[in-house]
Amino acid sequence: MTADILLTGAQGQLGWELQRRALAAGLTVDASDREDLDITDAGSVRARLAAVRPALVVNAAAYTAVDKAESDREAAFAVNRDGPANLARACAEHGIPLIHVSTDYVFDGSRPGAYGEDDPVAPLGVYGSSKFAGEEAVRAACPQHVILRTAWVYGVHGHNFVKTMLRLGRERDSLRVVDDQHGCPTFAGDLADAVLEIAARLRTGDVPAEGWGTFHCTGSGHTSWCGFAREIFGQVASRGDRVPEVQGIASSDYPTPARRPANSVLDCSRLAHVYGIRLRDWRPALAEMLDATLAQNGD
Repeated sequence: MTADILLTGAQGQLGWELQRRALAAGLTVDASDREDLDITDAGSVRARLAAVRPALVVNAAAYTAVDKAESDREAAFAVNRDGPANLARACAEHGIPLIHVSTDYVFDGSRPGAYGEDDPVAPLGVYGSSKFAGEEAVRAACPQHVILRTAWVYGVHGHNFVKTMLRLGRERDSLRVVDDQHGCPTFAGDLADAVLEIAARLRTGDVPAEGWGTFHCTGSGHTSWCGFAREIFGQVASRGDRVPEVQGIASSDYPTPARRPANSVLDCSRLAHVYGIRLRDWRPALAEMLDATLAQNGD
């Protein structure tokens, strides 16, 4: 049994898009989720790689419950640090590349402008700390790695901010949404296309001189959560549907167990320079996602 890509986190937003888009691109994928591959078990990881013999591994698995992680530190670090470490060591043993997906939450959000890959990290909570520990484990164990930091991911499949807004918009006449946290909404389909483009280059050995290491990969443009919500409902209203009023509030008015970075804007120019990849503006990407999601719901 062989495959072009061994994919973890197959049932997540990104994993789902990677499977369907890889199929369309003619790439074979051995897709696994935590039910059939426990990445925190080093022996299981080694056995799976030996059986599948993939050209490369894409790790889209993660513990993403940001607030729950504050009281579930051991589980978060097991998945976000130990899992990537196991994959990285196994990839190094087999001499194959690893694409590992990370997050904007490695930063504390205090920077006034967009974050570059070399800016100092300072996670605010367990989730960000565990994801950065996973990055470090990958760097230490597998020289042939590409770490992609992304942010504010949403998609047709799974749970995300857009779907939450659509549901609440049907239930309420007004919504209060945080307006002092800024970031780059990223459509899972666009992120999957970027991952597959990089994977194709790694698989054939067509790797630029600066092609290994850490890259930022988000939708182009940025907004606040409130601005994101207003754009969602603006596009929904243009389709003729009723929408709620959206009121901007401060983060202090919506306390959560985990602190969020006020600025999650990532500078993705290195990815564009090295790989020629730049994700499109987040607004037309949102329109594509809404078309597919509302069609699924029969709206």
